[in-house]
Amino acid sequence: MTTLTIQDVSRRCGLSEPTLRYYEEVGLIGPIERDASSRHRRYREEDLDTLQALAYLRAMGVGIEDMRTYQANRARGREAAGEQRNLLSRHAERIEDEIETLRTHLDDLRAKAALWDARDRGDGDAEAEAHLRVQDIIPRLEEVVLR
Repeated sequence: MTTLTIQDVSRRCGLSEPTLRYYEEVGLIGPIERDASSRHRRYREEDLDTLQALAYLRAMGVGIEDMRTYQANRARGREAAGEQRNLLSRHAERIEDEIETLRTHLDDLRAKAALWDARDRGDGDAEAEAHLRVQDIIPRLEEVVLR
């Protein structure tokens, strides 16, 4: 059976070595087998698969408790399909909200850049138009701030 060092696993799944140790400590993975002589961790391919899934969840902003639930649901299989769907759907909705917030900020930055560009060029008509775009975005900004 091929085993991997913590450095190998870190490179392959994108999680830092301290994060790998932490995930073992909090029970998201493991316990990880140790080399008999050196006591270094020795990961199996199955551990790597699990860690790659956790790395993906982490990148999506999923917290430890939801990662723990995700892992438990994976182990339960079809029986937990509804719970798994709800967990993932909840995070998808959160990301959609974040995207909308970012789009609003992006629109605001572009409108303000256009305003300053018009001022820089001395184009009063373009400045007035850009000012209206900035004003139109204000209610959207207020909405995303209140979420």
